[in-house]
Amino acid sequence: MKTNTINKKEIRKFNKMASEWWDPEGSFKPLHKFNPIRIKYIKESIIKHFNIKSDSTPLKNINILDIGCGGGLISVPMKKLGANVVGIDASPKNIKVAKIYSKKNKLEIKYVCSSPEKLKIKKKFDVLLLLEIIEHVDDINLFIKQSSKFLKKNGLMFVATLNKTLKSYIFAIVGAEYILNWLPIGTHDWEKFVKPEDLVDIAKNYNLRLSNLSGLKFNPLFDRWDIVNDKSINYIANFKKN
Repeated sequence: MKTNTINKKEIRKFNKMASEWWDPEGSFKPLHKFNPIRIKYIKESIIKHFNIKSDSTPLKNINILDIGCGGGLISVPMKKLGANVVGIDASPKNIKVAKIYSKKNKLEIKYVCSSPEKLKIKKKFDVLLLLEIIEHVDDINLFIKQSSKFLKKNGLMFVATLNKTLKSYIFAIVGAEYILNWLPIGTHDWEKFVKPEDLVDIAKNYNLRLSNLSGLKFNPLFDRWDIVNDKSINYIANFKKN
């Protein structure tokens, strides 16, 4: 039985690119374009679920654990919306970049180099963010299991990832990596993509009930990502802990 979710090959890959996290034209350019719709979806879901009055810092009483935080691309906007944020990542170089950025911008975000199974925090959180991470771990089931331990009852867990379809192979790997050069070649492994129904089945084992499942699609006409019904490539799931 596996006791570790860290994929060393993936860590080496992200260590090499770590310095580019905050370069909107670098290796993480697609995530910078992705961020506005992710932030909107997460913010609106949290406000609705916890019945929060929306203002300039609507998440001020929300505790968030960002698992697989990378250089902090989601941790930072969540903090700016008022949340108390802890970000963890198994790549030491990612964490170093995240710490430098938050310090430079005077943002109090706690960053820890760890995977969920090794995290030494007793605190439980209102919200877990698992964004573009489960397709890079060694054991999705174990990763969800260990991550869910940090979620309060009635808390929310967001998972954004790639569906395992022929369409996702053509667009997310052949198109994005080999033709459009949006991502470095080898960023994704199609074998690690996960179908929504499989993710839902895994989540059920840890008292996580699906609240919403939406597709995400790039709109080249407006140079932005939109929430759509089509989940055949990218999708984001919102789970509630029972």
